[in-house]
Amino acid sequence: MQLKYLKTLLTPQDGAAKVTCMAWAPNNAKFAVCTIDRVVILYDEQGEKRDRFTTKPADPKYGKKTYVVKSMAFSPDSTKIAVAQTDNIIFVYKIGEEWGDKKVICNKFIQTSAVTCLVWPSEHTIIFGIAEGKVRQANTKTSKSSTIYGTDSYVVSLTTNVSGKGILSGHADGTVVRYFFDDEGSGESQGKLLTHACPPYAMAWGTNSIIVAGCDKKIVAYGREGHVLQTFDYSRDRSEKEFTVAASSPSGQSIVVGSYDRLRVFNWSPRKGIWDEASPKEIPNLYTITALSWKKDGSRLSVGTLCGGVELFDCCLRRSIYKNKFEITYVGLSQVIVKNLSTGTRVVLKSQYGYEIDEVKVMGKDRYLVAHTSDTLLLGDLLSNKLSEVAWQGSGGNEKFFFENETVCMIFNAGELALVEYGSNEILGSVRTEFMNPHLISVRLNERKLRGVEDNRKLAYLIDIKTIAIVDLVGGYNLGTISHDSKIDWLELNETGRKLLFRDKKLRLHLYDIESSLKSTMLSFCPYVQWVPGSDVVVAQNRGNLCVWYTIDSPERVTMFPLKGDIVDLERSNGKTEVIVTEGVNSVSYTLDEGLIEFGTAIDDGDYYRATAFLETLEMSAETEAMWKTLSKLSLEAQQLHIAERCFAALGDVSKARFLNETNKIADSVSREYGGDGTDHYQVKARLAMLDKNFKLAEMYYMEQNAVDEVMEMYQELHMWDECIAVAEAKGHPELDNLRRSYYSYLMETNQNEKAGEVKENEGDFIGAVNLYLKAGLPAKAAWLAMSRDELLSSHDIISRITAALIKGEFYERAGDLFERTRNNQKALECYRKGNAFKKAVDLARVAFPAEVVKLEEVWGDYLVQQKQMDAAINHYIEAGCSTKAIEAAIAARQWKKALHILELQEDKAAAKYYLKIAQHYASVQEFEVAERLFVKGDHTKDAIDMYTQAGQWEQAHKLAVKCMSQEDVSALYISRAQELEKEGKYKEAERLFTTVDEPDLAITMYKKNKMYDDMIRLVAVHHKDLLQETHIHLAKELEAESRFQEAEYHYLEGQDWKAAVNMYRVNDMWEEAYRMAKTHGGASAHKQVAYLWAKNLGGEAAVKLLNKFGFLETAIDFAADNYAFDFAFELARLAMKQRIPDIHLKNAMFLEDQINCNFLTFKVSFHITDWSNAQRVAEAHDPESVADILVSQAKFCFDQKEFQKAEAFLLRAQRPELAIKYYKDAGMWTDNSFTIRMVEQAQEWEQTGEYARAIDCYLKVKDSSNMDLLMKCWMKAAELAIKFLSHDKAVDISQVVGPRLIQLRKYNEAAELYLNLDLIKNAIDAFIEGEEWNKAKRVAKELDPRLEEYVDKRYKEHLKNQGKVDSLVGVDVVAALDMYAERGQWEKCIDTASKQVHVYIMNQTLLFYKRLLDFIRNIFPSFLQNFNIYKRMFLELVSLRDWDCAEAYRMWANLRDVLLLLCENLTKSSEANSPAHEEFEQMLLVAHYYSTRSAAKGIDQLSSVAAKLSISLLRHTELIPADKAFYEAGLAAKAVDWENMAFIFLNRFLDLADGIDEGTLDALDHTDFQDTDIPFEVPVPSKLHVEKREEIREWVLTVSMDQRVEQVLPKDERGTYEASLVALSTGIRSLPCVITGYPVLHNKIEFKRPGMAANKDDWNKFLMATKTTHSPECQDVLKFITQWCGGLPSAGYSFH
Repeated sequence: MQLKYLKTLLTPQDGAAKVTCMAWAPNNAKFAVCTIDRVVILYDEQGEKRDRFTTKPADPKYGKKTYVVKSMAFSPDSTKIAVAQTDNIIFVYKIGEEWGDKKVICNKFIQTSAVTCLVWPSEHTIIFGIAEGKVRQANTKTSKSSTIYGTDSYVVSLTTNVSGKGILSGHADGTVVRYFFDDEGSGESQGKLLTHACPPYAMAWGTNSIIVAGCDKKIVAYGREGHVLQTFDYSRDRSEKEFTVAASSPSGQSIVVGSYDRLRVFNWSPRKGIWDEASPKEIPNLYTITALSWKKDGSRLSVGTLCGGVELFDCCLRRSIYKNKFEITYVGLSQVIVKNLSTGTRVVLKSQYGYEIDEVKVMGKDRYLVAHTSDTLLLGDLLSNKLSEVAWQGSGGNEKFFFENETVCMIFNAGELALVEYGSNEILGSVRTEFMNPHLISVRLNERKLRGVEDNRKLAYLIDIKTIAIVDLVGGYNLGTISHDSKIDWLELNETGRKLLFRDKKLRLHLYDIESSLKSTMLSFCPYVQWVPGSDVVVAQNRGNLCVWYTIDSPERVTMFPLKGDIVDLERSNGKTEVIVTEGVNSVSYTLDEGLIEFGTAIDDGDYYRATAFLETLEMSAETEAMWKTLSKLSLEAQQLHIAERCFAALGDVSKARFLNETNKIADSVSREYGGDGTDHYQVKARLAMLDKNFKLAEMYYMEQNAVDEVMEMYQELHMWDECIAVAEAKGHPELDNLRRSYYSYLMETNQNEKAGEVKENEGDFIGAVNLYLKAGLPAKAAWLAMSRDELLSSHDIISRITAALIKGEFYERAGDLFERTRNNQKALECYRKGNAFKKAVDLARVAFPAEVVKLEEVWGDYLVQQKQMDAAINHYIEAGCSTKAIEAAIAARQWKKALHILELQEDKAAAKYYLKIAQHYASVQEFEVAERLFVKGDHTKDAIDMYTQAGQWEQAHKLAVKCMSQEDVSALYISRAQELEKEGKYKEAERLFTTVDEPDLAITMYKKNKMYDDMIRLVAVHHKDLLQETHIHLAKELEAESRFQEAEYHYLEGQDWKAAVNMYRVNDMWEEAYRMAKTHGGASAHKQVAYLWAKNLGGEAAVKLLNKFGFLETAIDFAADNYAFDFAFELARLAMKQRIPDIHLKNAMFLEDQINCNFLTFKVSFHITDWSNAQRVAEAHDPESVADILVSQAKFCFDQKEFQKAEAFLLRAQRPELAIKYYKDAGMWTDNSFTIRMVEQAQEWEQTGEYARAIDCYLKVKDSSNMDLLMKCWMKAAELAIKFLSHDKAVDISQVVGPRLIQLRKYNEAAELYLNLDLIKNAIDAFIEGEEWNKAKRVAKELDPRLEEYVDKRYKEHLKNQGKVDSLVGVDVVAALDMYAERGQWEKCIDTASKQVHVYIMNQTLLFYKRLLDFIRNIFPSFLQNFNIYKRMFLELVSLRDWDCAEAYRMWANLRDVLLLLCENLTKSSEANSPAHEEFEQMLLVAHYYSTRSAAKGIDQLSSVAAKLSISLLRHTELIPADKAFYEAGLAAKAVDWENMAFIFLNRFLDLADGIDEGTLDALDHTDFQDTDIPFEVPVPSKLHVEKREEIREWVLTVSMDQRVEQVLPKDERGTYEASLVALSTGIRSLPCVITGYPVLHNKIEFKRPGMAANKDDWNKFLMATKTTHSPECQDVLKFITQWCGGLPSAGYSFH
């Protein structure tokens, strides 16, 4: 603790003018000082002098200067001051609560010696010491004083402990005595505690120790039992004087000891367990300190001196300002003062146990205090000034506090909810729950008094999401558990804790009555519900209706009003209750009936007169009627009978109203006579019991007073004659006989013949009783009486009358009984039969009519069947010998064994029909053997066979069928059944049937038809083994036809025909498979043959490569020659083995020689003797392919003979014009174009003869470079012929030859047209591009293949770039153009061009320019930095651009960021540092950094959540960014990572903003979703909408709004605050934003060298890992920027070099 001088309250004088004593009031509002002149001066809390009064002597005759005031103390309520004087008296002055109140002496206590010291620790009790050595107490209530204890030594000092429950007195002999009024369980001793070395004038009692000092210049600290803890010896310090006074802080943690010019401060160290001395407060010229007083909140210390000065010091360990609203002063380790800076009010937060208080927080809308110590938790309500300290073990600060309830704090920690009531130092209760939403917890603590309940504390909470528990917090027991079928999202108890409202996720509203445990559904759809404060009235919304329950005890009675909007609030004030409803942009209030609301409150408060007064003002309605009924019931229970009478009158219940009126007259009469309210009178109590229909209780009340007549009168009025007569009999009443006669007369008059008959029966008049019973229509009762009396049975007349009445009333059984008693058996039997009393009839018949027994048994059985009593009927039918009926009854009763037993005993063939039914039963329970026997016995063999087949027991079925049917019938039966099973898809069962009747071929056919080849083969292998191989081959061919080659291969191999498999693959061009098959299953050379065929199929180079791969090339050539495939052999040899060509020629000749014999010889001879005509004839006949060779040889011969024209003709016919050119050149004769002309003529000739392929070849071989027109015509003619007459593929091949030739001749249009004729779009476009026909290329791409438009644009840009045509490039790709200007350093032209363009890359180049320019002039022209508008305009234009929240935009945002960083660095070094402009550019730099980092993250999938967080963080800067664009981008980003709650809220906000932009104002925006966040409400209205996809967003938002899974609230973190908000809702603490995501950095912090720069560790590591794994240059650039901006990376940072 430190002492800091504040002010001087009383200026010291030049001489001695001792301040004798001082005192602070407990409420801290007043401070009293008494000086040597015996005047008490009063100061206010701020130290301003406000009042004064002069003390009085004990006896005025001795004068005013005969005494000194030794001590003063305020009363605990701060309204009185006790003054101790040396003239043997204590005066108590009443000074009042307000300044200026009159001062009066209210007590005085005269003593036997001078009063030396005084304390006032508790109400009415003043403790003081006197010069005689006694310590006494004075009682201000009785004005008497008494001695507590006495010593023989002068009392020099007196002090109390911190709690005021104990005192210490110091005496002149050094003795210190301790006394406790209450030791608070400490067990510390009382009496003499210690003896100090000198008189203990300076003595103070701290929390853990006592400090004593005096004139020996030593300060000694003593322990609890008086042993020395510490000694501070200043005797050798010459500057130190004697210690005169000491004072302890209110917390007992600090003690100040005063001496000469010095204050010594000692602070208790809990950890060390000793006092630590702080630096002494040296005050020169202060002189001796004579008085010390510590303000009760510990914040001020007053010091009085010998010279009459009073100085005020501030005492605190530390002081801080919290959220700019509260000043928090730590005046001790365990005491804190919290002051509201706006109102000046303050609260002292103090640990009752002396624990050190950690950080104090103000939470819950700046109303509630929360602080921790090592073992306790301190809570406080600043409004009510209620403080609590409860035991609380350290939980790491993970608790979550909820302050929605004004009387109790809800604390969640590790799945446990604890409740602490403000002002109570005990935890009210704790329960286990995982649901921390305050809407899912309801606490009610004595909010409205409940009749008969003193302490009413209830809690309702969720055990799980579908179960509510209700707990009585007083008794700690469970009041009820509600299990619901759906998730619960809101619950609340009423103020008395009797009813619970709760709502589920389906928006159904339910009411639960805790006393009756009844649950009822109130509404099926309820978006809003609330209890009206101070009542039990409920207000709710049901779609378009406002629903009000004024009487919650009758939930079916609801008052409804139509609504157009939604309820948003409920307000009750000034005797008025209003429901606030939003209707569009307007708010409308609906006023509720305050009378009805007040009625409910009055009922709950038990004020029935007030409730009656309210109801008197209302018109009668269903609700009012319900309230009158409630009031009538309650008023009767409370015995407020006048009110009950009024209630029944209002309800129109005249009888009860009249009855109560008479009762009230009795009660009023008794009240006037005896006093009281008269309700305890026996007549009143009896009448109330009668009203409650409790007549026995009423009788008891009367009988207690021996009021027999009144009881009898009551029963007579109620016509309860039996009870009346019973009372008269019991009391021997003289009027008993008359009473009975009156009763009988009454019964006869009222035609109560039955009761009259009972009276006669009781009197013994049985005939009269019978007559009355018959008259009453009760012949059965008369019969019972007659059968019980022999005298009546002997009367034929009476019996006949009774039986006639019984028969008439169809009481046949009773008539039969009566006839049987009178021996009339015949009539008795008839009556029994008519009355269906067959048992009695049979019993009678066995005795009287044996022949009738059988008939009766049958009739009895029929009757029982009619009554559906089949079981009972069986035995009666058996007794009657009706076997058929017995069987039917047994079957109907499902008594199958009994039915079978009866059936098998029958010899009658007619009964055989029942076998079928019984057999069907046994078949159904799978007792097949019994069923078979019964089927056969009943001649239903086919059913037995069907039974077995359905059960899959084919053998038994077949065995049975063979016995009973012919083989043909069995086969027909089985085949037909098998075919049915086949149709049902039960192939296995069908197979078993087919094979059972020896028809496996049908099963095979079935499997084949259904393509179940494996089963088919299986059966063939079993039944036709000889056909198995053939079947495999057959199946393989079918599968091959179906292109199921793998399966076909399997069957070919199983059929041992691998060659067929090879051939299958070869025919289908699956050569790899064919080769595999041949190599695997063929012989040594089979695979070589396949390879040869494969190569022959490929032909050309491919064939050579394949054969080389297998190493079969030479073998293949030999094989081809050996098999006379000379063309293929020649082809292979020419391509790869030319040395083999002569061999092949030889073999070819030998072959031809063998085949052609003489013709070939003729050919050969002709050839060798140049008989070309014969050679050509033979070749054309037998080897057409050799004709060309003959023509070439003939041409060569002619050239040698100088017959050039002939030679040329032969070469043209051989289609070898190039040889003609070669021969001409070799002969030096290639000077004339006549050969070209002849080639053209030859081509035309072939064209005319239809040999188009030859014509085309000839046209293409024209190569006269001197005649380009001719070349053009020939090539175009070749292309035309190819398109018209050749296949498309060959035509394409021709075009690929002609097209490049045309392009080479710069005939680009012709080449493109050729390509277009063959749909070669890209080739055509390339032709146009080659000829720089850009418009034509674009038109072709646009019209024929739009996918190629981008290709054309790209080629055009490349062309302009390569040509350096920057001016043209501007119109096509301003980006590239600006890049070229920038690369050439043409900045003026770059900026000028940029200013005329509307595109994002304009800004990009501008940014690059500014960056370089700023860098250049940073030290040359500082004044340039003052031109801020251009930078601001540049920033705003860029952030307003559409569709640039993508990875491709990184470079633009990075350039903007770098420019702004450079600008901010320059500003930091200029005179503009920390100016508003500088701060604004710092904000712009932060936004640009977020944009660039987001673009970098968007290019990497694993950083999608980082990109989303950045978009969300940008919402804090919507004063710079267009709000609609920001919310749109944030919503889409949240949606992309499945944060649907935030996506819904942000996109919904975007739609609201879009509507506001259309209207030109944002005034109508609803900010509810963004309350308690740092997203700004006041943002500029964008001039236009920056996003066009409004309708798509609207559809998505509408879809999500219907989804109950999406909670439409922003997510919160452990602070109870929106997770992206930098400012904590409860504490106001602002967290640093993460440099990677912009989210608040709460824990796991990574700090940078530059102050105020930090990152969340998880996000930082994620970004580093992504950069390492992807090597993204953009992410590396971001890290490089952070290094520059934040002063370097953390030590564990990532190196991107």
